[in-house]
Amino acid sequence: MELETKILSREIQAALYDNGHTLGTAESCTGGRIAEAIISVPGASNYFKGGVVSYTNEVKENILHVSHEVLEEQTAVCEAVARQMVIGACEALNVDYAISATGVAGPGGGTPSIPVGTVWLGYGSKDDVRTFKLTEDFGRDINLAIATNKALRLFLSYYQEKHPAEVKEQ
Repeated sequence: MELETKILSREIQAALYDNGHTLGTAESCTGGRIAEAIISVPGASNYFKGGVVSYTNEVKENILHVSHEVLEEQTAVCEAVARQMVIGACEALNVDYAISATGVAGPGGGTPSIPVGTVWLGYGSKDDVRTFKLTEDFGRDINLAIATNKALRLFLSYYQEKHPAEVKEQ
């Protein structure tokens, strides 16, 4: 695991460790890397309940309750799916907050409208989901590392915005 990922994981721990809020993940293209990063620091069980690796549409629909119609009409790689994955993870895992990732890591699988390197990240609570789109292709391994770190960074900023008094000094 790279240094930036470890640093972000420790910052999330510092933010969430003692406050009673919980976090979960719903991952497709990242295949559990975001969850792996979160649990890489001791004590993560105080705030991290778990994750769903929803690599197929079937799992997205059945476990996370992502809309079949959205998957059919917009594909799994879209903002609406990233949003629904966050809401679905919050509900399925009974957590306050969730992080999601859905995209095309490569090297294949891209299309002209959704090229390799396209990753939609979602983060937030079931009542306040935000998204971010990555579009650059640096090869599968780097695409996944970038998506993981960006997701952690976005969630951390979101959490600090929502709970500024609870964030501990590093």
